[in-house]
Amino acid sequence: MRMDARRVSRLPTVQAVPSATAAPWTVPHDDEDRARRVAAWAGVRNLLVVRLDNLGDVLMTTPALRAIRQSLPAARITLLASPAGAAAADAVPLVDEVITCQAAWVKAPAQAQAPLGAAERALVDTLAQGRFDACVIFTVHSQSALPAALLATLAGIALRLAHCRENPYGLLSDWVRDPEPQAIQRHEVERQLALVAHVGCATTDDRLHFTLPPSAVRSAHRKMLRAGVDRRRPYVVVHPGASAPSRRWPAVDFARAADLLAFDHQIVLVGGAADAPLVDTMLAAMQSPAAVLVDDLSLTELGVLISGARVVLCNNSAPAHIAAALGTPVVVLYALTNGQHTPWRVPTRVLYRDVPCRNCMRSECPLGHHECLLGVRPAQVAAAARELTASWRMPPIQNAERLPRVAAASAPAPAPAPALARQADPTAAE
Repeated sequence: MRMDARRVSRLPTVQAVPSATAAPWTVPHDDEDRARRVAAWAGVRNLLVVRLDNLGDVLMTTPALRAIRQSLPAARITLLASPAGAAAADAVPLVDEVITCQAAWVKAPAQAQAPLGAAERALVDTLAQGRFDACVIFTVHSQSALPAALLATLAGIALRLAHCRENPYGLLSDWVRDPEPQAIQRHEVERQLALVAHVGCATTDDRLHFTLPPSAVRSAHRKMLRAGVDRRRPYVVVHPGASAPSRRWPAVDFARAADLLAFDHQIVLVGGAADAPLVDTMLAAMQSPAAVLVDDLSLTELGVLISGARVVLCNNSAPAHIAAALGTPVVVLYALTNGQHTPWRVPTRVLYRDVPCRNCMRSECPLGHHECLLGVRPAQVAAAARELTASWRMPPIQNAERLPRVAAASAPAPAPAPALARQADPTAAE
């Protein structure tokens, strides 16, 4: 049953994103072993970085990858990623090579089962052949780094760095005790920057990284033209999908929000093949025309489309982080499964209804009511989008086609407003 937003005592909130900081992420100075640890990692020339979850997680790890690249400029960096995460390769030239692996210890789509242990033995062989000096294992706090640490140990990788809650003993050469979620909760970007700072890798630029090659700019513009998108007129990108059902706002509500913006914006609906039913639902519910680019864009082409949008409407999914990397304002319908993945360093509105079951870390709503999202109304989403478009300016990435290669990072956000400074009006008309 859908909850009536007029009856909730806590309204969907609009949160401010902190402004970009000029302070570098530095190495802790209170560690007796700091000099030894930093010296050992300074000699790394062949580094494996492990990020085995989703595309958005890889994008939120790019500031840490930048810290590694800047601190170890002579190192070759190989990313071990899931098939979904490996899609970031063209947009993240901070890494030199990508190895794809669907790890059994990370949630993944259903697939045919190989003989027990075969994939893990093959991965150990691949890593051993890579002759890596060191390995950095990036995880969220609900994941264990120990399976990857064991495989890295079997592959003969001498230096192994990760967060870990339990004592890893010899599986990690460099153990960072995981304080989350009991002691603190940091943004995912901050978590990974703190991890690499433990071994001397730091950066003064903590923005997300996303590159738009000129070839992607040209091909995306051709596809936009075929779909009926006029780049001379303002447009809004709407992505109704998310990998987890618990993070999906209803497609019919996306349709209503899009209709409220359509009288002075073109509406562009995007998604992958799995999102096609959601887009079809939107089209059936919308009263206004919309351009459709479903299962038609590469990741970098999607970035080009997002870079020119006035605003992006989406769930907590990869397009929110692509928008953040490219400096495009974003309204995110944010299920409270995990509060660490909001858009980073970009003008944003994070909309949700506060609930006692927040931070459930579940792919399906464990209580079945989905109240953290169903309490948000289309009129509130449209109002948030208009607030962001009021100060819109053309992102500089639009000139990417004139450059040999452009690495775009999200623009610093304006000074933050007081927490919960603005609340949605529950009496606003649909």
